Amino acid sequence: MNLLAIETATEACSVALIHGDELIARSEIAPRRHTELVLPMADALLAEAGIGRHALDAIAVGRGPGAFTGVRLGVSLAQGMALALGLPVITISSLAALALEAPEEEDTAILAVIDARMGEIYAACYRRDDNGGLIALDDERICTAESLQLPDAAAWQVVGSGWATYATVLSQRLTGTLHSADGLRYPQAAHVAELALREFKAGHVQAPELALPVYLRDKVALTLVEQGRA
Repeated sequence: MNLLAIETATEACSVALIHGDELIARSEIAPRRHTELVLPMADALLAEAGIGRHALDAIAVGRGPGAFTGVRLGVSLAQGMALALGLPVITISSLAALALEAPEEEDTAILAVIDARMGEIYAACYRRDDNGGLIALDDERICTAESLQLPDAAAWQVVGSGWATYATVLSQRLTGTLHSADGLRYPQAAHVAELALREFKAGHVQAPELALPVYLRDKVALTLVEQGRA
């Protein structure tokens, strides 16, 4: 099994390759440099594994939510490569990939939260299953930190840039004890690959043209009035 995964929805640009039983990855925090980094990263991983693109069985991609340009870039690259190689695409929630950045701990809920700018966050809650995967506890959404509604849980782990920006507010929204929190974590292609492998084995793949980004937000910038500059 050879599966290439791309994740560019946030400041982190990452690519991962599952080659047989091995997973190798490249990742760099590089705002606004994803376009120049992502394909060289992919080629470096293929070279390290000693295979070419035609040996791939599928392409996986973090579908968002996240930065509009980053999400669009990742999905477009996955679609283009899959079309050229005649491969299926597997889209994975960037919030789900982020949730796997939390430490492995039983009986805790995980809040994956990305700073969406413009005073809002992208958020979703998960719990690890018995096989290392994730169970969604609610839906992905965009909202303010103050209005975030969370399911009941006795213990929480929080990961993502939303915590770095809104830690004080988010800590007040938690319904149980905070076990860990890390605002310096981003969705990673390695976790996209891990989740995508499960989907591939279950037969949950898509034709490239059906692989769609998830933005959650229609509006990508504040007006001058909203910025207080008019």
